[in-house]
Amino acid sequence: MMVRAAVLILALLGGCGMARADGLVVSVSQAQVHITSGFTGADLVVFGVMDPQDAAGGSPDVVVTVRGPGQTFTTWRKTRVLGLWMNADSRTFLDVPSFLDILTSRPPEEMAEPASLQRGQIGLGRILLKQRIGDDHADVVSADPFRAAFLRIQQAQGLYRENTCGVTFIAPHVFRAEVAIPGTAPLGRYQVEVQLLRGGRPVASATTSFDVQKTGVEQSIAEFSQRNGLLYGLAVAMGSLMLGGVASILFRR
Repeated sequence: MMVRAAVLILALLGGCGMARADGLVVSVSQAQVHITSGFTGADLVVFGVMDPQDAAGGSPDVVVTVRGPGQTFTTWRKTRVLGLWMNADSRTFLDVPSFLDILTSRPPEEMAEPASLQRGQIGLGRILLKQRIGDDHADVVSADPFRAAFLRIQQAQGLYRENTCGVTFIAPHVFRAEVAIPGTAPLGRYQVEVQLLRGGRPVASATTSFDVQKTGVEQSIAEFSQRNGLLYGLAVAMGSLMLGGVASILFRR
């Protein structure tokens, strides 16, 4: 009965990409985000309905984590050499989220002990970021300068975010969280994980997903470039030469 009621509520809310787990039903307002030439961003809503038993005695803590497709990044450290700033050292981050948004119903430090938060990767500073360190692949302490620089760069670009008041309850057993997808969002499948905690311990979790993809002329060009790389390269080169020739004629006049 609880699951049927949850499904009905999410259907009325317009949810897509529904996912079910014991005691929790989760849905995203859009199953696909289409990127066109005029795309400046999109707002999605994650809805969740919990088992009344999990909400007995008050609403539990809710954590919504949205991860973009994995990518590899390199962070450089500059050093002053003979009066010039040069790249001297680097750290490569392997298959880390290209987009990361963490939304919680209250500050994570108020939810659980640090060890529990670390296990659940709750909070931007606790997300595992695998790195290549010499011959090893591992994460490092949060105070590591390369790790801190990587997070700072991703946050400055609007690709990594954390909102400690991002989850709100619209009914005793129903919650929502708004996810802003920036105009620079990478293409691919985005994973949405929802965790419920009570007394610092996880009581339920569920995952769903949505896709960010190009559409229209942009998608056709992208598919052509993948299928016919040589022809696409030649077309771009010819277009550049023609544009340069026209520009030179105009400026001569």
